[in-house]
Amino acid sequence: MRYIPHTSGDVAQMLGRIGVGSLEELFVEIPASVRLKRPLDLPPALAEGELLRELKVLAGRNATPENHISFLGGGAYQHFIPAAVDQLISRSEFYTAYTPYQPEISQGTLQAIFEFQTLVCQLTGMEVANASMYDGASACAEAALMAVRLTRRRKLLVSRALNPRWRAVITTYCRYVDLDVVEVGFAADGRTDLDDLGAKLDGQTAAVIAGYPNYFGVVEDLAALARLAQGAGAKLVAGVAEGVALGLLKSPGELGADIVAGEGQSFGIPVSFGGPYVGFFAARMKDVRAMPGRLVGETLDRDGKRGFVLTLATREQHIRREKATSNICSNQGLCALTATVFLSLLGKQGLRELAQQNLAKAAYAKAQLGGVEGVTLPFAAPVFNEFVVRTARPVKDLLAVLEQQGILGGIPLGTDYPELADAFLVCVTEQHRRNDIDVLAQALAGGAA
Repeated sequence: MRYIPHTSGDVAQMLGRIGVGSLEELFVEIPASVRLKRPLDLPPALAEGELLRELKVLAGRNATPENHISFLGGGAYQHFIPAAVDQLISRSEFYTAYTPYQPEISQGTLQAIFEFQTLVCQLTGMEVANASMYDGASACAEAALMAVRLTRRRKLLVSRALNPRWRAVITTYCRYVDLDVVEVGFAADGRTDLDDLGAKLDGQTAAVIAGYPNYFGVVEDLAALARLAQGAGAKLVAGVAEGVALGLLKSPGELGADIVAGEGQSFGIPVSFGGPYVGFFAARMKDVRAMPGRLVGETLDRDGKRGFVLTLATREQHIRREKATSNICSNQGLCALTATVFLSLLGKQGLRELAQQNLAKAAYAKAQLGGVEGVTLPFAAPVFNEFVVRTARPVKDLLAVLEQQGILGGIPLGTDYPELADAFLVCVTEQHRRNDIDVLAQALAGGAA
């Protein structure tokens, strides 16, 4: 099939139908000064087979986990995905499913979403979950807005140890709705600074927002954060960027969180140069009417048979715009299904074993890297599968040398945290072998000499 299937006759017919004499006339509203007046600077056309070979060559130039040993994390995690996941989600009834407006013909899609919600509640320890979000960052921003609706307050305290991308999205969401976003520093151990938080909490605070684990891989003391936040009448929002951690850590609900917003990419969704992702969102039942998005519920039909419907859908396309809790117009259905299939295949014990592997391998990596001359581990608080490494060499130069050796060593932290300009973030998952970690340690030892 041609990339541009319209013949010159097709184009002339369409232009004639709308009463335009030429393509130039069609684009007359675009100033001539910004129009390209030459052909695109592209090589000659290729046959399909030749083009595919060329694209493979170009793709091979990317430094990826496929051709490098990768220790990148920071919100995008490389986990093993069983072949059964893709096989099941590729069934046509799932792959082509759209928004389930008509429950009579959407029972399969509705049930899949219902099961997703159930799994999210089990993971988070919360009482109700919605039918997924775009991603973890926007879910966290929606959680902030929900806290504002619940408390009728206008101030948000956001831990500086929360993923910087998530913090940026929260700021963007709040910029034009007259909300005050205040950052809370992190302590010497890598956790949110409780003293700084206590000093900034007041009667105008709607929510305290912190990662679990945070961007440094550190496991926050959610119970302490909850006591402080709720003592001031604010909500605690737990942002979970690495969902696998919930297979091992105490659930945010058990520790007192009011809202849990997270990212489900780790549950069967590959790292794909930025997406698609799938957010999850859970809260307490008493706050369900303030939740964004929509919720699938279970009911019985007139014959007493189990069925599924959209129980709560307070979006602008369902109710009056001024009463809507969000304008999210998609439930990321296929990605939510992927997460559901992945978690169902693993089961409770399988997810726990997966989390234990991540924890154990990260612990081994910490021990190996911490023993390299010129390398230190600045944060003492417990971590899950990520941790911060401080190095005596300039981070940019060191990571460049590692990449030349086929190693993606980690994420430099200096851009987002100037005080950590000499540090980078290392992630280790079940995909890493002992030898991979040893190679990184040996490369750092050679580079630090």
